[in-house]
Amino acid sequence: MNRCPRRCRSPLGQAARSLYQLVTGSLSPDSVEDEFELSTVCHRPEGLEQLQEQTKFTRKELQVLYRGFKNECPSGIVNEENFKQIYSQFFPQGDSSTYATFLFNAFDTNHDGSVSFEDFVAGLSVILRGTVDDRLNWAFNLYDLNKDGCITKEEMLDIMKSIYDMMGKYTYPALREEAPREHVESFFQKMDRNKDGVVTIEEFIESCQKDENIMRSMQLFDNVI
Repeated sequence: MNRCPRRCRSPLGQAARSLYQLVTGSLSPDSVEDEFELSTVCHRPEGLEQLQEQTKFTRKELQVLYRGFKNECPSGIVNEENFKQIYSQFFPQGDSSTYATFLFNAFDTNHDGSVSFEDFVAGLSVILRGTVDDRLNWAFNLYDLNKDGCITKEEMLDIMKSIYDMMGKYTYPALREEAPREHVESFFQKMDRNKDGVVTIEEFIESCQKDENIMRSMQLFDNVI
């Protein structure tokens, strides 16, 4: 698999810039559609109409997202190392590699070691346009590292440690070493309703829906694109 060139940048960042150009009229939707259909990248995405049916994005939004994705990785796919490099640009003060791996695995739903444009827009559609239940299911899948249908304390601790590593030690200079484990214990006290040591998807969704802060954070995605 060919690595993307060093000029690769965040798909979301490029898509946001392209969307601005489209809204202001400096990007021709027709030219983007032609590129979508005629591109000679190594991985050819599914047809625009099919992706529109499979996601909650409009035709124009898919055109913009595709241009951003292809500009970043002309091969049409992103592997884990590329993904880590792209993600690290957002958190230069810390080590985002572990969290980026978890996030990559959540996008790589068919577990083939790569994220295609189809994978990218499918995940993005859930995060940005899905129902609350859709988004919570996606978050649960992110936290369920071994994909066995439940979240263990060990998995949640790995997630919390990766988040603290990503934010960097200078972000929280007074942070105690045991803070990630304390967050995990708090998470399980709230989520593990039957106290069996694991959190199921039902427990996770029910607990999140009763948490006003979590519900508020879900709404922040509504107007991203």
